Amino acid sequence: MRYAIYFTPAEDDALTRKAARWLGRDAFSCDHYQDHRDYAEITADPRRYGFHATLKAPFELSDNTSEGELLAAFEAFCEKQQVFDIPKLVIGSLGPFFALVPEGTHQPLQEFAAEVVDYFEPFRAPLSEHDIARRKPQNLTERQRQNLSRWGYPHVMEDFRFHMTLTGPVAEDRRNQMADVLSTEFSDFTDRPLTISGLSLFIEPARGDDFKIHTWLPLAAPGPTDMKE
Repeated sequence: MRYAIYFTPAEDDALTRKAARWLGRDAFSCDHYQDHRDYAEITADPRRYGFHATLKAPFELSDNTSEGELLAAFEAFCEKQQVFDIPKLVIGSLGPFFALVPEGTHQPLQEFAAEVVDYFEPFRAPLSEHDIARRKPQNLTERQRQNLSRWGYPHVMEDFRFHMTLTGPVAEDRRNQMADVLSTEFSDFTDRPLTISGLSLFIEPARGDDFKIHTWLPLAAPGPTDMKE
């Protein structure tokens, strides 16, 4: 079994429901949908992982920890972290992939992601040689290779880029069309803030299985603002 710490909105959030219909599977309920069967091949990879933004990438538990301890740490972390907003969400691309992304770098988000990576590191078992090879370290930058060695994932800390994946790789001659489709499908959620309201503990019961949400917890409400004189 592998675990992962991901951001996703709450189960009853409109974006969660929309993304589940788009991808063809709900990571909360594990229900499958056929609303967008014409795009089923393009959405196959993100469908397996469920709608999310990666914070702590999938990991096996270290030998000296347990699921119960991970859950306790997850609860404690969510209790001390406050809800915050990404100022503006847009449709973006990461190479041939499309995703919901922030319009620009948002430092509170970068700091939050880094804290997640660091806080849950004691629970991560070292990567196997096979898992390291899967990341194709020969194609990574030196800093990304160092991240892979230190944190088990190359795209963390300075190399972190928040994204909620909506497609697998899209052929170059179809990208303009896909951008138009996604802009229409997700128009209710773009060009406006996205609230980072909670975190999900995802599990992959066995390698290759669909990821599903084990536990979703809200973050703490923002503290009172200073009163003006």
